Amino acid sequence: MAKIKHNILTEGLSGMVGDKLVFRQMQDGRTIVCARPDFSHRVWSEEQLTHHSRFQQAAAYARAASKTNAIYAQLARGTAKNAYNIALSDWFHPPVIHSIERGDGRIRINATDNVLVDRVLVAILDEDENTLEQGQAVQVDGPWWEYVTAKAGRVRVEAWDLARNVTREEN
Repeated sequence: MAKIKHNILTEGLSGMVGDKLVFRQMQDGRTIVCARPDFSHRVWSEEQLTHHSRFQQAAAYARAASKTNAIYAQLARGTAKNAYNIALSDWFHPPVIHSIERGDGRIRINATDNVLVDRVLVAILDEDENTLEQGQAVQVDGPWWEYVTAKAGRVRVEAWDLARNVTREEN
């Protein structure tokens, strides 16, 4: 694959040329030239077909979300990526809950995501899995979220991102 910058012969050139070459214009001004891919004799495994299906779902999400969620455009600014690329990546990466800490009538949760943790939900459960209390935590400092409670019991936390990926953890 060749990368060409500021060449008068390839400026603005994109798409397939003949049956052999593909030209692609990148956001940062580069022109990418590569051989035309040939998948005509490829036999896809079940895992690959599943991934193709997931990628189609991610692409559908990214097409809409890149236009409606300004954070994707903000994160793409100044990089070689665009808002669509960031939204696509967000769909594939769920949030991560790093820690759950209890003390002084409050629960602190450290949760991160490659784009943004949209919300954190907390539930207090008794020994029979009955919900004693539940609610939404408040972001207090960077990746830290806090939930105030007077109940004792097991804690179940859900962290959500903009793509509606959810990560659940119990403590």
